[in-house]
Amino acid sequence: MRRLTETEMSESLSSLNGWKLDGKFIVKKYRFKEFLKGVSFVNDIARLSEDQNHHPFISIDYKLITLKLTSWHAGGLTDLDMSLAKKYDEIFENY
Repeated sequence: MRRLTETEMSESLSSLNGWKLDGKFIVKKYRFKEFLKGVSFVNDIARLSEDQNHHPFISIDYKLITLKLTSWHAGGLTDLDMSLAKKYDEIFENY
């Protein structure tokens, strides 16, 4: 797995909605109207992440879910991080 260059990272990030660069991570916060909807979203994210064997940091703060992605083995962000961020957004659209 190859780490993205600064240019590739900027291009990929510009195609994502609401994801922000934070050091070696990309981060996004998702807000839900109900606590249990957020927990269901986290379960969906967890299943996809397990299938891909690539796991985000997940914080549940009542109705606010924060996801952080990076690729430890590559020492930064990769295409897999960007691809999963897009898929996480698609899952969120169902809520």
